[in-house]
Amino acid sequence: MVLFKRKPVQYQPKPHIENDETEVWVIKATGEIFIDYEQYLARMDFYKQRRFICQITGHSGLSFFEALKSELAGAQEVEEAFPEALKGPILRRVQFQTISRIDTLVDLIFDEFRSDYYPGEAVTVHVVTGERLTGIVRDKTRFGSKVLPDGTVSAPFSRYFVSLDNRPTEEAVVDDAHITRDRKIFTKQVLRSFIKKTVTREAWTGAPWLVKPEVAQVYHIDTRVPPHLRYESKAAERKQKQAQQKNGQPDYDGMVGSFQGNASRLPELKPAPKSHKSKQQQQQQGQLAKTVGPPPQVGPHGPHGPHFTNYHNASFTFAPLASMPPVPPPPPPIKYPIEDLQVAPRHNAPQRPTLKFFSQDTPTDIGTTKGEGNGILMRSIGPLLECWDTLNVYCEILRLDSFTFDDFVEAMQFSSEDVDCELFVETHCAALKMLVSSEAEGGKIHVQLPDMDEESEDEDSAAEASPAPTPTPEPEPKPKGRATRSSLAKAEAEALKAEPEPAKEPTPEPQSPHRAAEMQVEIGWIDRLRKRDFKNGGWQIIMVGLLHQLSKSPRNFESCEILLKELAPLDMPPTSETARQQYAKLDVNLRIQALQIVCMLIAETKAVRNYMEECSEQMTTFRKEKIQFQRDRKALLEELRLLNEERKILLPANLPPSPIPENKPLHGDVKMTGVEEKTGDETEEEIIDTDEDPHLGRSLRRGLDRAAERKRKRELEQEKKEKAEAEAKIPKQSKQFTKLMKDIAKKEEAIKDCEDEIAILDNDLREADCPRTRVLGKDRFWNRYYWFERNGMPYAGMPNSSTAESGYANGCIWVQGPDDLEREGYIDMKPDWQNEYRMKFGMSVPERKKMEEGATSLFTAHQWGYIEDPEALDGLISWLDTRGTSEVKLHKELKLYRDRIARNMEKRKEYLNPAEDKSVDSGPKRMSTRRKEQHVDHTAHRCLSWHNSIALDELGHLHSDQPRARKPAKKAAAPPPVVEEERQTRSEGKGKKQKGLGRQGTRYEF
Repeated sequence: MVLFKRKPVQYQPKPHIENDETEVWVIKATGEIFIDYEQYLARMDFYKQRRFICQITGHSGLSFFEALKSELAGAQEVEEAFPEALKGPILRRVQFQTISRIDTLVDLIFDEFRSDYYPGEAVTVHVVTGERLTGIVRDKTRFGSKVLPDGTVSAPFSRYFVSLDNRPTEEAVVDDAHITRDRKIFTKQVLRSFIKKTVTREAWTGAPWLVKPEVAQVYHIDTRVPPHLRYESKAAERKQKQAQQKNGQPDYDGMVGSFQGNASRLPELKPAPKSHKSKQQQQQQGQLAKTVGPPPQVGPHGPHGPHFTNYHNASFTFAPLASMPPVPPPPPPIKYPIEDLQVAPRHNAPQRPTLKFFSQDTPTDIGTTKGEGNGILMRSIGPLLECWDTLNVYCEILRLDSFTFDDFVEAMQFSSEDVDCELFVETHCAALKMLVSSEAEGGKIHVQLPDMDEESEDEDSAAEASPAPTPTPEPEPKPKGRATRSSLAKAEAEALKAEPEPAKEPTPEPQSPHRAAEMQVEIGWIDRLRKRDFKNGGWQIIMVGLLHQLSKSPRNFESCEILLKELAPLDMPPTSETARQQYAKLDVNLRIQALQIVCMLIAETKAVRNYMEECSEQMTTFRKEKIQFQRDRKALLEELRLLNEERKILLPANLPPSPIPENKPLHGDVKMTGVEEKTGDETEEEIIDTDEDPHLGRSLRRGLDRAAERKRKRELEQEKKEKAEAEAKIPKQSKQFTKLMKDIAKKEEAIKDCEDEIAILDNDLREADCPRTRVLGKDRFWNRYYWFERNGMPYAGMPNSSTAESGYANGCIWVQGPDDLEREGYIDMKPDWQNEYRMKFGMSVPERKKMEEGATSLFTAHQWGYIEDPEALDGLISWLDTRGTSEVKLHKELKLYRDRIARNMEKRKEYLNPAEDKSVDSGPKRMSTRRKEQHVDHTAHRCLSWHNSIALDELGHLHSDQPRARKPAKKAAAPPPVVEEERQTRSEGKGKKQKGLGRQGTRYEF
């Protein structure tokens, strides 16, 4: 029956039609008849709403006709699939059940009938010979339990008489342990559909399940509802209980009924009034209650209690029971996973592996860190990771080779006036080129910048250039007629009004703490960026101009002013050389801050948005391909299953015989035990050793060589003979079996190909997922865990990068502390909540955090730690408690990527600590020729081995070089980048064919 708002749809009653010629409208699906056309249309509109539910399948959001069609199809399928022999017994068991939830009812019926069989049911029996035979249950005998001499009760059991298929004269008698049915026939899903189809229930609390009348008539099931299950009885019972509760009377009838088994509730017990007895009497009563039971009440019926009086009065009724606290129900079993901090601490639980810190100012004072002395502060670690991730994820549109995090950190710290670090320069130049197009491309600005207030500055400069005119004094007006005091006062007042207000002295504007504006007087930073003038301090002065303009925004004022004071100080001339020198000795934390500002502007450009949209479209294509391969794999697995079943049938006839122990040959060479046989080489050595002076002429060992050759030939012939005899003993397999094995091998190979394609598409989806960095998960103390290779980039960086031999990109698990809201709400809670937590677990949340995290902890979201060892990674996985909702997800992610993370960690160790015989090869480096004298030790810096090969291949020059008018092919030979020419690109390395240009598709032009 179709449901609407979880209730069966009620059809309209048939109208009374007096005249047979009356025009009527009929809905054929329901048989409803309407005299009024408007009512017919309203009913059809109601049926066409997508708010109906198919009762059998449970599908919602259907129109009435779709739900009815689905219900009829489902009913037909259930009717054919469900065993006929089980229908009657199950319906009798379901009839008049008062379990409200159908899921609970299905579980109850399924557990009761899964090991019970009925006559007429098709089953499989295990006979004494070990065979599995099919048959039909002919009869069933049920034996009840009996009481044994020792007082125990034996379990009931059944015996089944089964008529075997294809054996009309044989029958099997089996017990419960040797009979089964097909699992696909009797399942919870099929049982649920059958119950929904044949049983209904009214919409009031406590209503019983009733078999539909037409079905009950077929299986001879009584449909008369017992009186105590009818709605009237239930309503009267509820009213009576409400009245008793209102009057304060105990429910005697309910208690008596509970002894008779008719009611399901115990009487309501109320606490007794406080006793006024002495403490001694109360102690005596307490001791008596421990031995006998609750003490009798001394009331109007005397010391013997109410039962004694009622017994002698022959009116047996229960008086109010003594005050007795109700027995609390046992706590329900905890269903994991639950909130992480609500999981009880484990006994002798391991501590989280010790975190390492990349910064100088660590959150704790315990121990030393690797980052000690590198100058990077904790507040800069987050922006540093953000810049590295942004530049690597969008390296294709930036036209940058990917680079490792360690090389990036070293480049940010590199400082030299003689040598330019190509990695440091190229990242800044490539990022700046994203903001403004070149002159050849129109010079369009791609980001929104604050106004510079040029008009007000021009007005101020014009006012300063022209001196203010000196006002000419006007003659005082002479009073007309006779002058009086009042007339003179009026005249003075008018003169004061007519006089112009004295010019106020201009308020001196605050002096700028830097000279960034003066650096842009000769040529603005936008025009310089359009010309791609990056050489000789060009990109540094562009950075100064950009920061100066961004400082006009209140949001960036403070951070930009700090940078401008360092890059354009007041005591140095406002030139590009000053900007270059100041940037060369700029603190690494300020460098990170400046690059982060540019990276955040990059995210606002149209090119990045188009890039993300294209990646999203490509991910949609990959998902469709993956779904198709999954379908193909599923179909191949089903075909392979059928072939394996056929192979099992043909296998006994094609098995080789049991191996026969080989007897020792009667004739032939016999090896003597205890005597070592000398080989030809040993004989030759002995011959050579006998001569003090070896002959320099022709060798005389040809005879020994011939003997060894003859012996080797005899052994080969003997092996061939034995192999031929062994093959002759093996029976030849049938052509059908051989062909079947070949088909199985082909199917397995096709399945493997599908799985490989699915794995490749999964990797493509991971690399194309670039809009945001995916977090691995959180632990119980709200620390976030990041593995930056998780999405948006290849695991080891771009395969055609100049530093691709490093084999990793970041190589660490980064841990970020909790957010302020999370810390205040879950860790540093209010004292009342901390006390409640301490009462439950014996410690507060901060104490638990200190105990379980060990010596290293993170307290805010601005603090970062990392894990760089596979052993520490395994320790982290074992530390996580999968009973918590957050940690079970983090544990799953870490287990999924564990091997890949550990491999990258090992590659990072090898890259940072090369073997002694392998020094850090900087390779052919492209260095700045601005200075002829170079005094920097190149081998001491790995970052100098990085080269921007993508820019050289696509543009013909580096980003920092001036674009040339001639063809890139005629450019003076820059040293070729250290790239293996045979290295496959990312898409080729995966084996993809015709997938476009990789994760991002087309290239972007600027």
